[in-house]
Amino acid sequence: MAILSRGLRSVSTTTISFPTMVLSYIALFAWAFVVLFPLYWLAITSLKTPLDVNSGPFYVPFRDFVPNLDSWHYIFVDLGEDTFRPYLNTVVVGLTSTTITVFIGSMAAYGLVRMRYRVSFGAIASFISGVAIAAVAVVFGAPWPVGVAAGFAVFLLLLNTIARRVKPGVGNDDIAFWMISQRMLPPVAVVIPIYIFFQQLQLLDTWGALIIAYVASHLPIVVWLMRDYFQSVPIELEESAAIDGASPYRIFRSIVLPLAVPGLVATFLFVLVFAWNEYLIALFLTSANAQTLPLTVAAQNATRGPQWWYMSVLILIMIGPVIAMAIALERFIARGLLVGAVKG
Repeated sequence: MAILSRGLRSVSTTTISFPTMVLSYIALFAWAFVVLFPLYWLAITSLKTPLDVNSGPFYVPFRDFVPNLDSWHYIFVDLGEDTFRPYLNTVVVGLTSTTITVFIGSMAAYGLVRMRYRVSFGAIASFISGVAIAAVAVVFGAPWPVGVAAGFAVFLLLLNTIARRVKPGVGNDDIAFWMISQRMLPPVAVVIPIYIFFQQLQLLDTWGALIIAYVASHLPIVVWLMRDYFQSVPIELEESAAIDGASPYRIFRSIVLPLAVPGLVATFLFVLVFAWNEYLIALFLTSANAQTLPLTVAAQNATRGPQWWYMSVLILIMIGPVIAMAIALERFIARGLLVGAVKG
């Protein structure tokens, strides 16, 4: 019985044998090398001359080659505004669209978790009809305020007549699934209608067009991720606050959001990476003034060929802020991404 009880005893992480611990560290260091070596390769390539890059793989500075800052000087001094403008556009559009998306998406996710919806199919059809009328009016040359007003009027008319007679509807889970299903549609399938839409609004090659497109594109991700996170917040805290007289807005702002900071941070960074690296929408909606850094990297590669000494500098300044933000917010990201993985 003593042997059986020892066999059934739980094993603590402190009881791991020394050889097992050594093998674990070796595996971790090997994986860290696989992950970090591309960044190291980018860094040393940015310090090489074209001759060093084309002569063969050189790994160790000052031994295999003499480092220099010629590529950095070319990108920041010779190109100058051609580098800073796309970089500024990327920062402004990425941070602004992500902030708006997380703000709107978190409220929508909280509503789907704590409030019960039952939307009739008639109301959905009325809304689609209103959007269609507005889109058709704008496409055929009507001013966009007129098109929006016409679509809204059709929506209200149908909602107060036909929609009231249609009783069956969809619930919270159906709404959430419909929102995330929008991400299943390839962006290339809708990029031409998006282009025509912003062309009619005269917003092409502006920050506004990119911000609106990015918010619409990434909103389902925020709703889906934050919905899972809000479900993990104990509802008893909100009920206690409601008994004390707190309004739903006060409960959301003072209780739910502080508890959801890890999820908000993880979702913010996740969506920021999507906006930061977005290429297709920016390619269609911008030309010069609002061009983002991914387009600059692609244009540099297309017009001059694969000049890796310049490309490495552009890639480093592009991924550097996101990596720094991820390192600074690592403790929040780890907690936010693990929420919902273990329940019960």
